[in-house]
Amino acid sequence: MTRQSISLTDPNDAWLMAQVESNEYTSKSDVVNDLIRRAREAEQKLELIRAKLIKAEQSGFVTPDREGMLKEFKAQRKRTGNGSV
Repeated sequence: MTRQSISLTDPNDAWLMAQVESNEYTSKSDVVNDLIRRAREAEQKLELIRAKLIKAEQSGFVTPDREGMLKEFKAQRKRTGNGSV
């Protein structure tokens, strides 16, 4: 594991210490590692969403007409067996 030295503002240091004192984490390093891990996960989710959006955009857009939308809604209502769409 790589050791790093970082400078923190007083409020950030107090917040980190409060996390450790709450017994949620065993050290400030644990808090920082968890924050980084969560940021990386969020970044991966965003990249997946971006990729899906790009794929959808590249597949082309369809603008259904009013009659087509009404037909689709009626078919969906028939499939679900209730009055709501």
